[in-house]
Order: sequence, then C-alpha cells, then structure tokens
Amino acid sequence: MELAQLRYFVAVVEEGGFTRAAGRLHVSQPGVSAQVGQLERELGQRLLDRSGRRVTPTDAGEAVLVHARAALAAVEAVRRTADEFSGLLRGRVALGLIPGAAGAPVDSFDLVSLLGDFHDAHPQVEMSLTEDTSERMLAALRGGRLDLAVVGLAGEPPPGVTVRLLLDEPLVAAVRADDPLVREAVDGSVALAALRGRPLICLPRGTGLRGVLERACAEAGFAPRVDFEAAAPAVLARLAARGLGVAVVPDGAHAQAGPGLVALRITGPELSGRVALAWRADGPAGPAARSLLARLRSALPPVPRPRG
Repeated sequence: MELAQLRYFVAVVEEGGFTRAAGRLHVSQPGVSAQVGQLERELGQRLLDRSGRRVTPTDAGEAVLVHARAALAAVEAVRRTADEFSGLLRGRVALGLIPGAAGAPVDSFDLVSLLGDFHDAHPQVEMSLTEDTSERMLAALRGGRLDLAVVGLAGEPPPGVTVRLLLDEPLVAAVRADDPLVREAVDGSVALAALRGRPLICLPRGTGLRGVLERACAEAGFAPRVDFEAAAPAVLARLAARGLGVAVVPDGAHAQAGPGLVALRITGPELSGRVALAWRADGPAGPAARSLLARLRSALPPVPRPRG
C-alpha cells in the first residue's frame, strides 16, 4: 500500500469522481483509476460505488476513508515538523474566488499582488485558485475543500464560517437612456417593484448578488424575470447597453460598458452587493493557509461603514 493510493482514493471521494480528482491532483484519469483499483485489490474490498453519476464510498470505503485521511494527515504533520526546523513553509492552499475577484483592487486590497508577494516569500507553497458561485464555495469551506474564499454575501454567513467584509456597494438598475424605466425614475431612483415583469440581466443562481435580488423580490411578492445571466458584472452591463433588459449590477459596473447606460438606484428596499473574505471559523487546517490568511487579514482595508 502506498501513500499515493490513499491520496487518490480520498480525492475521488471528495470530488465525487475520477475525472475531477485527476484534475485536482494534476495527473491522468486512468492513473487515478489504476491506483485506486490496485488499492482495492490489495485490501480485498470494493471501496467505491461507481454505478451512479457520482462516485460514492461503499460501507468498506467509508471505514477506510477515516484511516486514509488520518494517515495522510500524519505524513503532513511529519513534513511540517521537519520544515519548522528549517524555517521552510510548504503545503497547498486552495483559494476560491467569485468571477472578477482577482481583477481591479478593492481599495488597498490588491489580491493578485498579495498572492504574488506571498509566493515570493514562500515558493514551496502550491496555490490552487478556482472560480465558482458563492453558494458552492461556502459549502466547500465548511467541508474543508477550500481553505479561503472571496465570496458574495446574500445574508449572514452560514454557521462555522467567519467573514471579513471587503466591499459593500449599492446595487443599481442599469438601462439604456431610452428605456421607459428612466422616465419612471424619481430623483435617479426606481422602486424595486418597478422591476416586476421586466426582463432582467443578472449574475447566475448561487451568487451573492443574485441571492440579494431574489430575496428582496420574494419579500416584495414577486419572482424576478431573469432573461440573461453572466458571471461578470461588466458583461451584464454590456448586455443592458445592447437593449436586452435591465442589468442589476453593483454601482460602478455600468461604467465599464461605455457611455449610453443610466444607473438608477434601487429603493424600497435599497439593495447592496457585499463581497467578503471567508474562512472556517476554526481556521484553515494547514500552516500555509493559516499564514496566507494572516497576510490577507493584515492587508484588509477598513471595514466598510454600514449603509443608510
């Protein structure tokens, strides 16, 4: 039995399939299958149920999984202990990002520069960056599949997750200047109810901004009609500039589509898009992730003032 076999087995269980596990481990899918198959033959037990769309552990696999994780954790502890004597930080950090989070800096919080500085100081640390919806990343944080994440918040963070706010920006309805909504606006604002039945352009389900919109609309007694979805606010603004609907975006995103768009403040109630750095309440498991979190927290801008 080899550690690689245990590592592959754990990855397949956590990812729910051989292909995703292979991508996470940066190896070929046949190699993962072969190693896990060899482990099953050595143990004389089928560890994985491959019959469904998602690969799941059998009863024997569940029992073995506990010890496999413990063995891998023990090996990592041995490596960390040795590294402490040499002053070397190594390991792997899994960081999740909402689309666009690595783009323009938020105040003094330039994520790309901070990650670059951290890599320069600790070149032995492997960094894994993935983009996903906030909903899935928060679940991955709680499940230990991510160490840190930059997420959008639709409400309070789930239990077991700590957040630090990076941005709290009003949401606006961005439309072309000839849109009827502009004529209905009063002092540059429109009521949320004015969006009832209108074709909307918004971020996908599972994102913080979409959650804010859907929750507010539900409380107002209607479901939003979303005709177009895109992962980046700037793309939403460009679709609105084309006259395809009303883009619900953070204030400022509409400017990226060029002239021709009017941003109307949404009232009754006012909506805001919040972006936060999130991590498990008990802290990341590995020393590399803990060190990166400390660096990011020290670079965070002041907490934005509550709106209103």
